[in-house]
Amino acid sequence: MSLSSTVNLAEGSIRGTSFAAEAREVSRFLGIPYAGSPAGSGRFRPPVPVPPWTGVRDCTLPGPAAPQNPEVPAPPGRKPRTWSESGCLNLNVWTPAAGGSGSPVMVWIHGGAYVSGANSDGMYDGGNLAAATGTVVVTVNYRLGALGFLHLEELLGPEYAESSNVALLDVVEALRWVQRNIGAFGGDSGNVTVFGESAGAAAVGTLLGMRAAQGLFRRAIMQSGTAERFRTADCSSRISREFLSQCGLDAAQAADVLTLPVERLLEAQEKLVQRCGADTFAVALPFQPTVGTPSLPVPPLDAVRNGLNSGVDLLIGTNLNEGSFAVEMRPKSPAQPPHAERVAAVLAEFGASGREAEYTQALAAAAGAGPGGKQLLEAAISDGVYRQPSNRLLDARQGSAGKNFAYLFTWRSPAMGGRLGACHALDIPFVFRRLVSPEAEFLTRGTAPQGLSDMMSTSWAAFARTGMPAGPGLQEWPEYGQSRRTLILDEEPRVEDDPRTELRQFWAG
Repeated sequence: MSLSSTVNLAEGSIRGTSFAAEAREVSRFLGIPYAGSPAGSGRFRPPVPVPPWTGVRDCTLPGPAAPQNPEVPAPPGRKPRTWSESGCLNLNVWTPAAGGSGSPVMVWIHGGAYVSGANSDGMYDGGNLAAATGTVVVTVNYRLGALGFLHLEELLGPEYAESSNVALLDVVEALRWVQRNIGAFGGDSGNVTVFGESAGAAAVGTLLGMRAAQGLFRRAIMQSGTAERFRTADCSSRISREFLSQCGLDAAQAADVLTLPVERLLEAQEKLVQRCGADTFAVALPFQPTVGTPSLPVPPLDAVRNGLNSGVDLLIGTNLNEGSFAVEMRPKSPAQPPHAERVAAVLAEFGASGREAEYTQALAAAAGAGPGGKQLLEAAISDGVYRQPSNRLLDARQGSAGKNFAYLFTWRSPAMGGRLGACHALDIPFVFRRLVSPEAEFLTRGTAPQGLSDMMSTSWAAFARTGMPAGPGLQEWPEYGQSRRTLILDEEPRVEDDPRTELRQFWAG
C-alpha cells in the first residue's frame, strides 16, 4: 500500500508516495524538475534555474527522458521511454529518512553512450538501495546526443561556447539542486557521492576535471567509466558539420538547428550514430564533451593530474568482459573482416598499431591460456574503452588527498550460453539490489548470488557514508596505493595486487 508524502523545497512543495522495501518504509518522489526548460531559446544553452511554483506539485510518476531514438534491438525487459525536450531536466529521490537528517546522499548518472537512457529505467530504481542502506538515492536525467553535445560556437558565436558541454552542466545544475534541497529529504548536503555506469561514469570522470563541480560532491564511484571521453574543439566542429549535413543544412544555415523539430534532429543523430558505428569495431561514441571550452579548458585527466578535486574519494572499477556485447551483439555481415583484422583495427584505434602479436602474448599471460580471435577482440575493446582509462585515472590520482579504491567484477552471466561473461552493465542490478527485476533477468537468469549484491550495495553505501567501502562477507577492501590493490568482485571476493598486470604494462608501454 502506497501512502502520500509531502516535502517543501526551495522552489515549492511536492507530493510523492511511501511504500515498503527491504522491510523498511521508503518515500519516493519522481520527476522533480531541477532546472527550467531547455527547449526553445534554451536549446544548446546551459541550464537555467527552475521557476518556483505554487500549490503542491504531483511527483508520483516518472518525468520524461531526454529526447532519444529507441534502442534497436531494445534490451530484454526494457520498457519504451517517453521523452520531452522541454521537460527532461528532472530527477527522482528515494529516502528512508524523510523528516530525519544527516543521511549520506548517492546521486546516480545513467549510462547509454551519451545518446540514450533515463533515470526512470527499472534497473535504476533506488528504493531497495535506499531502504537497505539508509542512504538518500537520487537519479538524474540530462540532455543527450546532439542536444547535449553539439559544438556550435564556431558556427553560431560565443553565446554557444558551452553547447557541447550542456549535458555535463545539466548534471552540475542537478548537484546544485541537491545542495539546496536534499536536506528536506533527510540527506546531508555535505556528504554527496556521485556514481554512474558507462557514459554515466564517464560523466563522473569528467566532473572530476571540471572546476564548476568543485565542492558539489565529496566522493565519486565510477563503474566502467573514464576521464578520457572528450574531443578537441576541432574534432567536435567536424562532427557538428557532419551533423548539419545529415539535417540537410550547410554552415550558412547552421542557425536552423535552433528551431528544427526535435524529431528531425533525432533522425540526423541516428544517421550519424550508424555512420560512426561502421567506423569502429569497438563502441561508437559520436557525442562527447569538448575540451578547450570555458567549462572544460583542459582534458579532465590532466586537470585531475594537476590536483583538481584531489580531496574527493574515488571508488572505480570495470567488469572483466566489458567488450563482450560489442563482439556478440554486432549484426553479422558477409563483409565483416575476420577477428584478426578487427583486433588490429581496435588496437590501432587506441594507439597500439602493429602490436597484435605482443598483445596476444600479454593476454595469454594474464588469462593463463592462449586466446582465440574472439577473446582477443573482446579484451582489446575492454582495455581500450574501459579498463586502461580506469587504470590511468588511478595513476593520475596517486598521492591525492582523497582515498582511492579499485575493483574488478568477474561474476559471469549465464546469458547466451555464458558467452557474455562478466559483461558491461552486469554490475548495475547488484548495486541497486535489483537482481530479480525484469530488466536484470536476461543477464542474471535467477542465478546471481544475493550475497554478492548485498556486499556490493552495502559497500557502495558505506563508501558514501564514510569513504571506506565495507560490506557483509568482505574481510577487507584496502586502498589502491602503490601496489595497485584491487578487490575481485565474485561469489568469493578476494584482493589481488595489480590484476591483469601484463595487459596494463602492454598499454603503459
